[in-house]
Amino acid sequence: MLTTYLSVDIETTGLDPRMDKIIQIGALRVRDGEVTDTFQTYVNPGRKISERITELTGIRDKTVADAPVIGDVLPEFLTFAGEEVLLGHHVIFDYSFLKRAAVNGGYPFERQGMDTLKIARRFLPELESRSLPFLCKHYGISHRAHDALADASATMELYHRLCQAFPVDAEYKPEQLIYKVKKETPVTQRQKERLYALIDKHKLDVDYNVEMLTRNEASRFTDKILAEYGR
Repeated sequence: MLTTYLSVDIETTGLDPRMDKIIQIGALRVRDGEVTDTFQTYVNPGRKISERITELTGIRDKTVADAPVIGDVLPEFLTFAGEEVLLGHHVIFDYSFLKRAAVNGGYPFERQGMDTLKIARRFLPELESRSLPFLCKHYGISHRAHDALADASATMELYHRLCQAFPVDAEYKPEQLIYKVKKETPVTQRQKERLYALIDKHKLDVDYNVEMLTRNEASRFTDKILAEYGR
């Protein structure tokens, strides 16, 4: 059983790390099975948060309006995380968003991970669900779902319960997390000018901050406007 690690969870604007953004990070540093420190912050995603995500997480546009952007948050988070193994429930999801942000910021972020979802699938195939809320209910773990720090805490407790219930050491070895991503370049001045012109011409109410886009995002949004409204 791994006793020193970082339990981490994020909330996002959606499920695709290529398209969506982090809006909250929560993490617990665990040493010898005990929590020694915590990390929590909201993140301004540079775009509007959908009603669906607000209903799920309770996070609204005004919640993150004055929060730091990911580029300002990341150095502090990486310092907090150190080189520890990442524990998460479907940890590759959290890692993929964090890895993309790290690469875009010019930071290395290669880590090993432990996944409570994989462990639950291995030992609890009979359950109708292996979602974090369902497993917390199954084990009587107090849990406030879709709050990053609360989810990280619940994942840590779930990991302890799984280790106690199924003490098979071979199933609790960290694995290298693999998510390949190339660094994205910021939106160019020419792209910004063209996008602003199209938005103004067609009097559009867009749900993103043009200044915070990448080149690929700017191209995609420009093409979308042209396809729907013309030049």
